[in-house]
Amino acid sequence: MLKNNLIKDLEKTLSPENVLKTAEERYVYAQDASNLPNIENLPDAVVFVETIEQVQQVVKIANKYKIPIICRGAGTNVVGACVIEKNGIILNFSKMNKIIEINKENMTAKVQPGVVVGDIHKAVESLGLFYPPDPSCLNVSTIGGSIAQSSGGAKTFKYGSTKDYVIDMMVVMANGELLRTGANTIKNATGYNLGSLFIGSEGTLGIVVEATLKLIPKPESKKVMMAYFDRIQDSIKAVNTIIEHRIFPATIDFMDKNALTTVDKFYPIGLLCDKEAALVIEIDGFENTMGYQQEIIVNVLESCGASAIQYSNNDEEYEKIWKARRSSMAACAKLRPNVTTDDVIVPREKLSELVQGIQDICEKYGLVSCIIGHVGDGSVHPQIPIDYNNQKEYNNYKFAKSEIYELTAKLGGILSGEHGIGSLKRDHIHKVVDSLAIQYMREVKKVFDPNNILNPYKIF
Repeated sequence: MLKNNLIKDLEKTLSPENVLKTAEERYVYAQDASNLPNIENLPDAVVFVETIEQVQQVVKIANKYKIPIICRGAGTNVVGACVIEKNGIILNFSKMNKIIEINKENMTAKVQPGVVVGDIHKAVESLGLFYPPDPSCLNVSTIGGSIAQSSGGAKTFKYGSTKDYVIDMMVVMANGELLRTGANTIKNATGYNLGSLFIGSEGTLGIVVEATLKLIPKPESKKVMMAYFDRIQDSIKAVNTIIEHRIFPATIDFMDKNALTTVDKFYPIGLLCDKEAALVIEIDGFENTMGYQQEIIVNVLESCGASAIQYSNNDEEYEKIWKARRSSMAACAKLRPNVTTDDVIVPREKLSELVQGIQDICEKYGLVSCIIGHVGDGSVHPQIPIDYNNQKEYNNYKFAKSEIYELTAKLGGILSGEHGIGSLKRDHIHKVVDSLAIQYMREVKKVFDPNNILNPYKIF
């Protein structure tokens, strides 16, 4: 009876076509890109909202029935952040997908949460502006999800991540009130920085229904190169040496031998698969600086033992290299029925130890690993293809995952630089965050969400 009344209230508020209630429809939204072995619970309903007022009404209904709300953009997160824990309403933002305004003079963009990040890139770049955060799935993932998970991407090294570009938000609170967090100004030192609480909170403190993003001028030129190494240690040394030479590439990404081999089988472009590691380095800036930057970087790479270097000479070659790099997870899916990816980050001086340690741990448990990462900022993504139906293999993966987190903590790192914690890392957060900090996080959650209806049981 309770569920029937809930559905009636939702349909009255949103219209029946915006409320999914059959088992088949709800099943589709019970999973996200975290690729969980089993779907244990279905949402009570999946709703599509089109206005801020509708979001507020759904929140009030959720409070009435004391039922959780789990926000969802494209569902591309890989930590179970928008998966139902027990029951609840999936609040889908795919119909709130408008770029409301791009202001060239202020260099800002006002957007709804369902806008795809790649669409923001295209729209602002057509006007000579630039929004740097570029998650690997930018052609699918939404800005609302990027804010919820505080996502980054390859260009974080030079330009920063999502948190550095959100200057204002409209947030629906757990009681249905509408809160504005900032202002349409680049600087703001007026009171507490409330916006920073919501960015990366995974929808547990409030529901972002509009965001104002800071933009910067679009670089005049860009170029990407791939440098190959016969030793992983040499590739990491090259990263630090480039920085020491006061050259700041837009990206410095890493691929190990398994990643190179797997990707080139999936998307053959002539990667040198006999090498132990490769760096994907993008430079950008004024056209008259490109040759200077490239010359210094090539000299550094060669001095650090690079055995081969490939260059993009036009836009087509540029896109090919980046498509190969961003195809790594899809390529891994060809190896086993399931593929997992992770996100750990350490100080750059510990990168070699982390990469070697992950390889050793996976070898210990008989697992294949394809390691990629944004090594310019110390971020590593081990991608491990497994078969969930093989119980021994799945158990070994769980053991390996725990040991990777312990290694990360030992090296002074943290469990996420851009994916978030969700439900899949929840049991490990204590390894890198002290108990007092977790206690204060729980207290903040209680203040913002006393009924615990906003994506409960995530993070901690």
